[in-house]
Amino acid sequence: MALTRKMTVRKRIALVAHDHRKTDLIDWAFYNRVALAKHELFATGTTGKLLEDKLDRPVTKLLSGPLGGDQQIGALIAEGKIDVLVFFWDPMEAQPHDPDVKALLRLAVTWNIPIASDRATADFIFTSPLILQEYSTKLEDYSVYLKREIK
Repeated sequence: MALTRKMTVRKRIALVAHDHRKTDLIDWAFYNRVALAKHELFATGTTGKLLEDKLDRPVTKLLSGPLGGDQQIGALIAEGKIDVLVFFWDPMEAQPHDPDVKALLRLAVTWNIPIASDRATADFIFTSPLILQEYSTKLEDYSVYLKREIK
């Protein structure tokens, strides 16, 4: 039996950006403000405040990434409360919280949600007809890993 998770028409979208990518994410979000207005937005710390100001709409703001915001987003993904992750991360600079970043990306892949790490990928996701439809994503059966842990 295949496991699935249903996404509603109104997606819950997490928006995250490293310091050197915040401007790029804010510019992308403003350009796509009409599309984003159809969804519920979540963001880490400063990024959330910048988005709220630029888009003139509410954003659920979590902690700053290094203070636990990445982990909060990861928890929401695991709980089925985030449908799409837009995470403009900086490929040229190591982050002091790199383990948290890796954990966040691992959770997004584990729960099979779309991830955009750059403008092109975000544009492809948000121009897909699936963004405005109900969608059932297939989930991997990880029970074999749980059985290994119990032994």
